[in-house]
Amino acid sequence: MHISQRNKINIGIMGMGTVGTGVVKVLLENKETISRKVDAHIEIRKILDQNTTVVLDKIQAFDLPADVLTDQAKDLLDDPEIDIIVEVLGGIQPAKDYMIRALENGKSVVTANKDLIAAHGKELFDVAALHDVDLFFEASVAGGIPIIQSLKESLAGNHIKQIMGIVNGTTNFILTKMSEEGKTFDEVLAQAQALGYAEADPTADVGGFDAARKVAILASIAFNTRITDAAVFVEGITKISHLDITYAKELGYTIKLLGITKEIDGEVEVRVHPAMIPISHPLSSVKDAFNAVFVEGDAVGKTMFYGRGAGELPTASAVVGDIISASRNIQFSSRGRLGCTCFEHKRIRSIGEIKTKFYLRMVVKDRPGVLASIAAVLGNQNVSIATVIQKRIDEKGRAEIVLITHLVEERHFRDAIAVINGLSSVENIESIIRVEDAD
Repeated sequence: MHISQRNKINIGIMGMGTVGTGVVKVLLENKETISRKVDAHIEIRKILDQNTTVVLDKIQAFDLPADVLTDQAKDLLDDPEIDIIVEVLGGIQPAKDYMIRALENGKSVVTANKDLIAAHGKELFDVAALHDVDLFFEASVAGGIPIIQSLKESLAGNHIKQIMGIVNGTTNFILTKMSEEGKTFDEVLAQAQALGYAEADPTADVGGFDAARKVAILASIAFNTRITDAAVFVEGITKISHLDITYAKELGYTIKLLGITKEIDGEVEVRVHPAMIPISHPLSSVKDAFNAVFVEGDAVGKTMFYGRGAGELPTASAVVGDIISASRNIQFSSRGRLGCTCFEHKRIRSIGEIKTKFYLRMVVKDRPGVLASIAAVLGNQNVSIATVIQKRIDEKGRAEIVLITHLVEERHFRDAIAVINGLSSVENIESIIRVEDAD
């Protein structure tokens, strides 16, 4: 029988922005329940934030003592009474140095920092292992969706075959509105910025880089090999047009920005890009700013995790869950039991080696033999056509051709596109989108 050795766990929170505020709110509102689950009180001993004037108002609103606030990191990192550091500052520095110092000082760390985990996770885990403390990061991927713990624990007995995820709410909101309201990318982006879903500089979201960091983390856990965001192929949604969305619907697909990672023959592919998926796929029904992660394992089969991927309380939910786990480990003297699982070194496939289907939309001269010449070029590169549509002819006598290929290695398809671009009958290649069919 476990007899609790402590009746209080002290935490220090680094950052009192949106997520930090949410963490304090959840800890205080659910204080009694959390205490019973941990068998100890969770006490906020210090909060670090440079904007002390604004944050002081928040702290007083929470009825916390004013001296809980500091603008000095050492007041948290070097305090021997603080057991857990909660890092919700974001960015690489100074968060990285703070986390390393906390781990070296024997403190467990809970973070929501996807940038840092994706780029420097191994280094941080090595420090945590050396000092027998915990490093938890559930909130770094998909906000309140419990995907990290599920992969590390609940699905640990599986050989994971693939993960496909909608892990960026901004891009999903944009694509949803483009599909449902027939608006252009620029129109919906402006709407997303007005609603606070997109930053003034939306590059990280619409360029796919935010999703790449999250997929790198998921791939590392799923396939037990270290993958950084630099290894992820990334393509954003800025070139998706309302015509592509219209054609996708006609062909039985919807367009989503997907993070995809698979293990094939002992090698890993990891990529982020727009993709057409069948309307029957569970991910196709994920709308607005919601996230979802679709996982396929050899034992569990196909399963999907769905929920809000960002926001004050959903992200705080994940952070507080990690605080509870770290606190329980302190109570049971079992810190460090869930360390880094990247014990293999698997080759990462280049984008050219990956097999997928392709949607191709192009404008051509409306004359006999054009489609046959295009088909011949594709055939010479072992690219076969599954579906073809020709509908629009403009005032200049140009036709729009849309086709979907069968499964093909990307490098062969790209070789074919290079030749097609040089055909005199082809005016312009308007769009290329990968197609992820269920089969």
